[in-house]
Amino acid sequence: MSEQQPHVYNEDSIRSLDWKEHIRLRPGMYIGKLGDGAAPDDGIYILFKEVFDNSIDEFVMGYGKNIDVSLTDRKVTIRDFGRGIPLGKVVEVVSKINTGGKYDSKAFVKSVGLNGVGTKAVNALSSYFKVQSYRDGKTVWAEFSKGEITSETKQEPTDQPNGTEVSFFADESIFKNYRYNFDYVEEQILNYSYLNAGLVINLNGKKYSSKNGLLDLLGRKTDQEALRYPIIHLKGEDIELAFTHESQYGEEIHSFVNGQNTTQGGTHVAAFREAIVKTIREFYKKEFDATDVRASIVAAISVRVQEPVFESQTKTKLGSVQMAPDGPTVRGFINDFIKRELDNFLHRNPTTADALLRRIQQSERERKDLAGIKKLANERAKKASLHNKKLRDCRIHFTDLKNEKRYDTTLFITEGDSASGSITKSRSVELQAVFSLRGKPLNCYGLTKKVVYENEEFNLLQHALNIEESIEDLRYNRIVIATDADVDGMHIRMLLLTFFLQFFPDLVKNGHVYVLQTPLFRVRNKKETIYTYSEEERKAAIQKIGKSAEITRFKGLGEISPEEFVKFIGEDMRLEPVILRDSSIPKVLEYYMGKNTMERQEFIIRNLRVEKDDLDEIPEIASALEDS
Repeated sequence: MSEQQPHVYNEDSIRSLDWKEHIRLRPGMYIGKLGDGAAPDDGIYILFKEVFDNSIDEFVMGYGKNIDVSLTDRKVTIRDFGRGIPLGKVVEVVSKINTGGKYDSKAFVKSVGLNGVGTKAVNALSSYFKVQSYRDGKTVWAEFSKGEITSETKQEPTDQPNGTEVSFFADESIFKNYRYNFDYVEEQILNYSYLNAGLVINLNGKKYSSKNGLLDLLGRKTDQEALRYPIIHLKGEDIELAFTHESQYGEEIHSFVNGQNTTQGGTHVAAFREAIVKTIREFYKKEFDATDVRASIVAAISVRVQEPVFESQTKTKLGSVQMAPDGPTVRGFINDFIKRELDNFLHRNPTTADALLRRIQQSERERKDLAGIKKLANERAKKASLHNKKLRDCRIHFTDLKNEKRYDTTLFITEGDSASGSITKSRSVELQAVFSLRGKPLNCYGLTKKVVYENEEFNLLQHALNIEESIEDLRYNRIVIATDADVDGMHIRMLLLTFFLQFFPDLVKNGHVYVLQTPLFRVRNKKETIYTYSEEERKAAIQKIGKSAEITRFKGLGEISPEEFVKFIGEDMRLEPVILRDSSIPKVLEYYMGKNTMERQEFIIRNLRVEKDDLDEIPEIASALEDS
């Protein structure tokens, strides 16, 4: 056998890529992970944000009070009424790297985008991209495909008001099988409206605006009747803050810098968490444990920073140490503001101060009650992990921060040996793990966190996820509930969602929890096999293959062979994200898992869709309705 020749490394090995090639070759450097739109931090939402941020910057600078957005599954059009891109620079601004108006600090003092890359990345990663500027009765437009200009016009007269319009289709060769989830885009739009009082955003004909800023945001995120005290709302120059305590577990902090939603926090969130604890300790003159102060807190903080530094191009984590090049530190600025304003507020509102104190003392009692139980539970989990086969782990984990594949790490939670066996045999051992439940989990609605440690299934599940101390230690980016598409499977799904929402709500809020969609039917003949996920798809498959096709209805995951299952958990895996909309978690759990009200019965009946093959399950459905 001949020896392998070593790779020749010389001048010919060195390549210079133009801006389009580099962005398309390494899109992750510019927009983070790609994805198909199932997760809120997938690349297509970053593309949307990069264009929309430019319109927001115009509003912040005092130009244009309206932004119009048109959104379909694939196409985005954003039209603002700002100053419009200078007509002689329309093409350069979207196609020449490091070109833009954000370098002029007088024109954009506290802008989101400062590095001149955003719209170029959108252009390069779109199969179709059009930019048009309207300015002082004249207009210029240009069209591109994958960053290459395909057509353009010189200045033409127009009767349209000043502003800029951008339309694009993300490139399907990069964002495979993608579609925009309207809920995610609406969440972005709502945040923009809360952070920009006076701005009106028109999304597909629906208007969004806010008068009270972050107070409105928390009003939407919380159940007003379940709050321990009214929302505390504080405003100052370059900072706005709102917070309260609910009854759920965990911390919920919505943070923003210059209008950008910093989903991964940063120096401003660290300063907020520190300042809240310090101020409350000093006000009540007691050294509370920091976790007791922040337990169940729901907060929103927004700051305006001159020339912000983010830790990535996607701007999800603030790295700035200072508020401005010659200004105070972010930590000092936020600490001083909270110490002054919150202390004043609590002195002026003794009823709220008393309610806040009671909530902290309750958290203190609960933490001490759990201490002994947690120790025993951790010992049981370590002992059990030596013998049980509940977890088939994978090799790469979400905690492997330097591994680009970490975002694809997945834990499937399934029930029964046959279902878990099929997934285990067909999974990617590198990226996909399987946790097998034994029967239906406990309905934990209304129970305290003691049950997580006392119940063996829940205790082992939280250890498998590595979230017993903090969800920042989460071992898998995606937690996928994989249950049968029958009544029992739906029941197990509801019980698991109750567990996550009750005790680990941040997993849902941060977009980590999904439901696996598996095919209901297999339609095949000797030449072709089609898997379908609905009655409509089944009918279409029969029409394509012919009426003589063999039709199999999958009642359970265990009926799908490992050879078939590999098709459904690979690149074309269909995941339905679990999304929380306007209601607070206590309200959601009360509605679905609380007392069996007529309102809930009517909702279930109204949304119940029974296939022809499921008619024999109607008694089971009725029984489940009564049991719930």
